[in-house]
Amino acid sequence: MELTTTRVHPALEPARIGGLDLANRLAVAPMTRVSATPDGVPTAEMADYYGDFADGGFGLLITEGTYPDAAYSQGYFNQPGLSTAAQVEGWRAVTDRVHAAGGKIIAQLMHAGALSQGNPHRSELAGPSAVQPLGQMMPEYGGSGPWPVPLELSVLEIKEIIDGFAAAAVRAHEAGFDGVEIHGANGYLLDQFLTVYTNQRTDEYGGPVANRIRLTVEIADAVVAATPEDFVVGVRLSQTKVNDFEYRWPGGAYDAEVIFSALGATGVDYLHIASEGRNWLETARLQGGQTITGLARRVSGLPVVANGGMHDPEQADRVLTDGHADVLSIGHGALANPDLPRRLADGRALEEFDRAMLQPSVTLANAKQWQTGRS
Repeated sequence: MELTTTRVHPALEPARIGGLDLANRLAVAPMTRVSATPDGVPTAEMADYYGDFADGGFGLLITEGTYPDAAYSQGYFNQPGLSTAAQVEGWRAVTDRVHAAGGKIIAQLMHAGALSQGNPHRSELAGPSAVQPLGQMMPEYGGSGPWPVPLELSVLEIKEIIDGFAAAAVRAHEAGFDGVEIHGANGYLLDQFLTVYTNQRTDEYGGPVANRIRLTVEIADAVVAATPEDFVVGVRLSQTKVNDFEYRWPGGAYDAEVIFSALGATGVDYLHIASEGRNWLETARLQGGQTITGLARRVSGLPVVANGGMHDPEQADRVLTDGHADVLSIGHGALANPDLPRRLADGRALEEFDRAMLQPSVTLANAKQWQTGRS
């Protein structure tokens, strides 16, 4: 009698990032929900939102962008923070809920910079240079009209931002997180420093790509130094942005090698390459056929998280099997399927994503109720 074996999808295999053992290679991508209290304290509903993903079998959860300080960093009203003791306590309820379900959770630390449209602490915006951002503010998060011209950050203010990230990472550890992810992607502050048209500086933070990545490197160094050795630290990067889907690093593979090698030398544990609503196939290719995620793995020597359409089982299989990434982060597919890992293991079809789930007012519980009503 011939025995047959069923191949396990590679996304369901265990993984390790730094000192963190993951049950599988499926992560919930950071998604802005703006459902905290007005003073940035996470709510009981947020604990349920993240806890349901852990219940659904995701090996790793990465939180929505969380502001690290009470100066220029907050990007949206009702965005959660990690700048006060009350916010730490609110997040502890979230991490306890996730850990009780067997999950791991990382806090994404985000400084909005010139793309802030809801900051009760400051009326001005600040960025690397006094350059008006492209596009319009996002109405789904309460904004309208063109972005204002930001103030140019001084070197002293830059140092305060670095200290703010490190202090927030310490508070994340106190709140029970398994690590932090430094948000250097999607057009926010650190990406503004990396982007040629928003960074017009002539000091050590402007000019060549090695200078433009300097702030992210200095923040990574500070966060690694401030937190325990087993506390995971990652960095998220992207070429595309919330206000510019077409941007690519002008130096192509050369810029990527400079960026990835600089971050690989900091002691961080992983890199997360985001696609900002685009499919990985659209944003990952570099000239010559190599992928930006594969290049990140080779140059940095670090595990890489890939993002963009990874709810598709065939694409997920190809990205992992062909060595383009080590872990996959899923956004829209996770909102529609908080139990996606269990569905993948059982061979069950996925629920279709509906754009109503992107509305900040739609909690995961509402999304589930919507799914039940249509099934």
